[in-house]
Amino acid sequence: MVPMTTFFISDLHLSEELPTITECFLTFLQNEAINADALYVLGDLFETWFGDDDINEFNQTIISAFKILTDSGVPCFFLEGNRDFLIGKKFAKQTGITLLPAMCTIDLYGCKTLIMHGDTLCTKDEGYQRYRATVHKPWVQWIFLHLPLKIRHRLVGNIKNSSKEQKEHKQMAIMDVTPEEVVSEMQRFDVTQLIHGHTHRPAVHELTLNNQSVKRVVLGDWYSQGSVLTVTEKSMLLQERKFI
Repeated sequence: MVPMTTFFISDLHLSEELPTITECFLTFLQNEAINADALYVLGDLFETWFGDDDINEFNQTIISAFKILTDSGVPCFFLEGNRDFLIGKKFAKQTGITLLPAMCTIDLYGCKTLIMHGDTLCTKDEGYQRYRATVHKPWVQWIFLHLPLKIRHRLVGNIKNSSKEQKEHKQMAIMDVTPEEVVSEMQRFDVTQLIHGHTHRPAVHELTLNNQSVKRVVLGDWYSQGSVLTVTEKSMLLQERKFI
């Protein structure tokens, strides 16, 4: 009997400008996720999401691929990243995915596991945390989503250019997770396992918390290859998927 498998992915940053990533992702959905127990997308599926009303040909391709998967009976779950936090109910309805809170716990084959994108763990990046607090205010999002699409595209382009310039002057340690925040969140949710993305530093970290062995799993990005966390009842593997 083939073991049931749950997949976790994040930080694909899908866009029309990077077709090799899109092709790798679509192949993964068609050939692997179709046989999964479940698929979890932990944020930054898209490079940018301007709102559920921005349905161009590229976005429709991704929506259709998810719909085929969910119609086949595979549960798909999504929680927001720092690039696509405006994905909403319309996208969920069109794809058949289930939207999850930014942080939540799941029962992963008997192990209570905390899942999140991971940007909230980077508390030393104070500039980003201030930006995040602003763009997550409901009234700010309401105003943005009611602007014409052309203006939304222009505003986000300006923000991305500014962010790129700031990153060039930041120390790498500032953009990584704060260890104390990891411990705090795992204690708050009372878990022994945490899975997140965002930092683009795939690894499995073994920690000791309250005299107990716990685990933090960091998902990889899809810039030069696909990155998938494959979980069964007996194993947990960070794997790569080659671009075609």
